[in-house]
Amino acid sequence: MPLFTDNADVSVRPAVPGDEEAIARIQIAAWRASHAEVLGEGALDLLDQAAVQAQWAAAVVTPPGAGFRVLVACDGPTVVGVVSVAPVPAPEDRPFDAPGGAILALEVEPAQQRVGHGSRLLAAAVDTLREDGADQVHTWVLDGDDARAQFLSSAGLGPDDVVRELISGRMPDGSTRTVTEHRWSASI
Repeated sequence: MPLFTDNADVSVRPAVPGDEEAIARIQIAAWRASHAEVLGEGALDLLDQAAVQAQWAAAVVTPPGAGFRVLVACDGPTVVGVVSVAPVPAPEDRPFDAPGGAILALEVEPAQQRVGHGSRLLAAAVDTLREDGADQVHTWVLDGDDARAQFLSSAGLGPDDVVRELISGRMPDGSTRTVTEHRWSASI
């Protein structure tokens, strides 16, 4: 086996039309693997792969504005992960502060996790945000997602005491099921 090859075995690149099917499949599989217990199987059963795929197609082809980007991790020619980023404007009360950025999604196909794709995606997302002038980044971590918390912590992000609750479905008794997310952030 040669030491050097003409092609990179692993890479991160901007998503292109046609990647949306793989992105949707990866996102749904990753959510099933890491969030089924917290969200409840019922919530995940409601996911419509075609609708998720259409949303990713729109994000790739017609992003909602400047600074919105979708990047994919590849193992050879195969898409195995995705990250999407969005700009966060400076606060109104501090308009001269540098803007920030948000990681909206960062998912790796479950069978491809823990081999560096997530780290490459996170590094590419941070590089992209820095190129746009951001000096900070944040993302959200669902309660119970210990693997994501550990990954982000190892990359220098940490919880910043901002919390939000989301309704994820109905319980058998008709009450709403809520989940809690904590915002994690870092200066970049």
